[in-house]
Amino acid sequence: MQKITPFLWFNDKAEEAVNFYISVFKNSKVGTVSRYGSDGAEVSGKQAGTVMTVSFQLYGQDFIALNGGPMFKFTEAISLVVSCETQEEVDEYWEKLSEGGEKSRCGWLKDKYGLSWQVVPAVLGELMKSGDAASSQRVMAALLQMDKLDIETLKLAAGQN
Repeated sequence: MQKITPFLWFNDKAEEAVNFYISVFKNSKVGTVSRYGSDGAEVSGKQAGTVMTVSFQLYGQDFIALNGGPMFKFTEAISLVVSCETQEEVDEYWEKLSEGGEKSRCGWLKDKYGLSWQVVPAVLGELMKSGDAASSQRVMAALLQMDKLDIETLKLAAGQN
């Protein structure tokens, strides 16, 4: 059992968002769907029978999505990091997750539901902790100039290749 599960608050698009995330990430699945009251009465401003929560997994990581209403919105204070082995993975996740949302700097984007993501090459950590302060500074300077991260450019900045 996973001890900590991210709980994502949506206004009314939890099920739609979950289906989108499942379509983006392989090895993902929808779990349990619970619905607001079955007696026909509104509950917390939500019509009976509408989706309340959806549990789901992305690459084995458990999440729960809630249709909780418009009181809270996502901010960049919380983001999900996608670690990518190849540039093709970076490109794929960058394009799919940003579709209908907004691309930002340094590998960050917001999806069409307002959730922030960081699409990051797995090698970035190694390039940043090379033990050579000048190399790490060059990598950081290169990263700060990018929107979508480019592995080859980061490696060149580190003096690799």
